[in-house]
Amino acid sequence: MGTEISSGVGTDAAFTLRLNPLASRAAPWSLTQEEILSDTGLTLARETISGWPGYAETPLHDLTALAAEIGVAQLLYKDESTRFGLDSFKALGGAYAVARLLRIEVSRAIGREVSMAEVTDRAYPEEAAAITVCCATDGNHGRSVAWGAQNFGCRCVIFIHAGVSEGRKAAIEAYGAEVRRCDGNYDDSVRLAQEVAARDGWFVVSDTSYDGYMDVPRDVMQGYEVMASEAFDLLTEPPTHLFLQTGVGGMAAAVAAQAVRRWGADRPMIVLCDPDRSACWLETMRAGHPTAVEGDLDTIMAGLACGEVSALAWDILRDHADAVITLTDATAVADMRALARPKGRDPAIVAGESAVAGLSGLRAAMGHDDARQMLDLGPDARVMVFGTEGDTDPDLYRNLVGASAEDIRA
Repeated sequence: MGTEISSGVGTDAAFTLRLNPLASRAAPWSLTQEEILSDTGLTLARETISGWPGYAETPLHDLTALAAEIGVAQLLYKDESTRFGLDSFKALGGAYAVARLLRIEVSRAIGREVSMAEVTDRAYPEEAAAITVCCATDGNHGRSVAWGAQNFGCRCVIFIHAGVSEGRKAAIEAYGAEVRRCDGNYDDSVRLAQEVAARDGWFVVSDTSYDGYMDVPRDVMQGYEVMASEAFDLLTEPPTHLFLQTGVGGMAAAVAAQAVRRWGADRPMIVLCDPDRSACWLETMRAGHPTAVEGDLDTIMAGLACGEVSALAWDILRDHADAVITLTDATAVADMRALARPKGRDPAIVAGESAVAGLSGLRAAMGHDDARQMLDLGPDARVMVFGTEGDTDPDLYRNLVGASAEDIRA
């Protein structure tokens, strides 16, 4: 049984922290995990993505003043708010998976293997245009798939659930995709996308995996790993802790994979951060196997509003995620505001609702004696978090923070 504590029940700062008894800092990278994410796959993803127009490594901020306020030695923030103009790390995953799928299908259509460069250059426009990709999304993944489809010349249909804002819907449509709204939550939209794709001969490009559907989500995760590789390349020693937001878990698994393969037993402690209203990773860790949560999953952290974990992510995080912590919407909003109006010489950062979960998890743990002890956190800790999005819904961001992204950056 895993060790678990809860604090502040019923308050805006409430959290639950649970250790994962299945994980070990000394656990090796297994052959099964090598089939999911590998150095070979990362090299291909990085070579492909770095060749796209507009590619640039996103900044890694050293937030000295915020680290001192929280009580750790160092706080590093990988800022994805400007990635490819999509304002989200998701550009690395969905678009890359679209390119990989088109390479396979165009190769089949013309009778020879085409290169990723030929896909990027739209060397076979008629064959690409005959292909329709689709997915379900809370917002950012759908934008990435739509952007990739527009860049590489195929048709795109995106399914959104009832809770996705009109602003995020419009942002997807701006990339030429057809957007269809359905009833229910994110997991309902995933099932609908799969059903329609099977009926109409489309190709699902999902960031979550399930039985019988693994190849495309694997490509998505391999694209996400580029973000971790960029960040880790800048370090002279590993962080002591990674606090990673969850959702279905693809991003957290990609970052964890890069950390384990790069540093082995010297890897950081890895803490998953769940919204308390869609805490599928907490329930999964409690059960010791993938476990869904039901309901409307109504968290302001829209990109993390998922009730079911990705099977591929579980295959990695089961062994390499040391703990999971939940956080409230209120703490996320507070950290969005803190990053927008920093103290000392820290830069002002535009961080969307889903970007701050790792930071909020760190702050919650540092404010509780037992949590600090459980996670071996203290004044010598060197922590990295990933700011996975900017103002992907500008109106909502302005309402929550009290200023626009343009004002914050100015």
